[in-house]
Amino acid sequence: MPAYVIADIKVTDTVAYESYKALSPNAVAVNGGRFLSRGGETAVMEGNWQPNRVVILEFPDMAAARAFYDSPEYRAARAARAGAADFNMIIVDGL
Repeated sequence: MPAYVIADIKVTDTVAYESYKALSPNAVAVNGGRFLSRGGETAVMEGNWQPNRVVILEFPDMAAARAFYDSPEYRAARAARAGAADFNMIIVDGL
């Protein structure tokens, strides 16, 4: 079953964050993933959540999503974004 990576990102350094944005698509692709959302408009329907930049990725399964996060490609992307953004990220099983 598919798995989804959901990230809420507060960009603190837009210039440095561009390096992360350049590296992350390859990390997603080599692990069988695809972008479903990449920071588009959000609308809070209930609660107090104030999302910043929401990114949603789809992977074939939970193992592939974890492999993405642990991959050398994504480690390089994470290193590039150090100090450029505050991240909250989860992986959730799909149906």
